[in-house]
Amino acid sequence: MRVATVGLLSDTHGFVDEALVEIFRGVDHIVHAGDVGEASVIKALERAAPVTAVRGNIDGGELRHLPLEAVVEIGGRRIAALHIAGSPSSPRKEARELLARLRPDALIVGHSHIQVIGRVQGALWINPGAAGRHGAHVERTALLLHVTKAGAFEMDRVHLGPRSARGA
Repeated sequence: MRVATVGLLSDTHGFVDEALVEIFRGVDHIVHAGDVGEASVIKALERAAPVTAVRGNIDGGELRHLPLEAVVEIGGRRIAALHIAGSPSSPRKEARELLARLRPDALIVGHSHIQVIGRVQGALWINPGAAGRHGAHVERTALLLHVTKAGAFEMDRVHLGPRSARGA
């Protein structure tokens, strides 16, 4: 039995797929792990659920107010976000320090545009891949993270189609 669901995405680079907004509609929360690109992305996602977003390396201007890191509690689990974090096999110093300081159950990261799931310092490490059209990724992806009644995590991969400008 699931007690909460969180929509996870990163690297939209100013593009939000309306299909993703519909998929995320009704989730308990959305976590965007940076490189949002434009404030309109957050506004579109907020039509589906409350959003926590962190600042990525392209997020200046109207997005400069976004924090570099964030933590939210959903379904009794602490979920943190940080844009540039490295990988589970080679986490950056900032990621290791965040994990030690905040002790989240899961860390949502971005930047690489590569979907990765692992464990670091006892936390589930999740890169949902890139949901936008800009970058070297082939397919646009996101994730649904479910918290079970027992406090475990389950995930569903969200396929959004190819990166191409036409979505074809």
